[in-house]
Amino acid sequence: MPMIREAIVTTIDRAGLAHLAPLGLIEDGDGWIIAPFLPSVTRDNLVATSVAVANYTDDARIFAGLVTGRRDWPLVPAAKSPVPRLAEALAHAELSVAHVEEHAERPRFHCKIVHKEQHAPFEGFNRAANAVLECAILLTRLQLLPRDKIEREIAYLAIAIEKTAGPREREAWSWLMQKREAFYARN
Repeated sequence: MPMIREAIVTTIDRAGLAHLAPLGLIEDGDGWIIAPFLPSVTRDNLVATSVAVANYTDDARIFAGLVTGRRDWPLVPAAKSPVPRLAEALAHAELSVAHVEEHAERPRFHCKIVHKEQHAPFEGFNRAANAVLECAILLTRLQLLPRDKIEREIAYLAIAIEKTAGPREREAWSWLMQKREAFYARN
């Protein structure tokens, strides 16, 4: 299996309107594969413009926020791409689509890196931030996984929140728990 790096991917439509999506980028030699599930704004934007930005951040709130509908995160211009980057990114990579493998459920956009920048130091891991990230991914599968599996996974991840979370991770965790509760209240 290739390495997958969780990132926030920025794309734009033909009018220049930015879209953010938390995605697992798949290692592809010196580049990345973006493989969004369909339907997807990210897919539509990549087809329209063939450019994206991979934003690397340690702020788990952004992942949790995007999964829970909080889409308003500050953006700034990228160095060489028309696609903006996250203002709070520790680093980013500007991508250009080299070729596409079409697929009915999950097309694969093979991207080359055209520019990379570091913006701030990475100051270490936080177990709670990792738990938020894992929970955000888990909650994108609420309709696919049995409730008891979801609940077991969340209970385990909550241990890291209880022991190591700071204010950002606690805020992100609360958004995710609200999403889980709302989903099960409807189903």
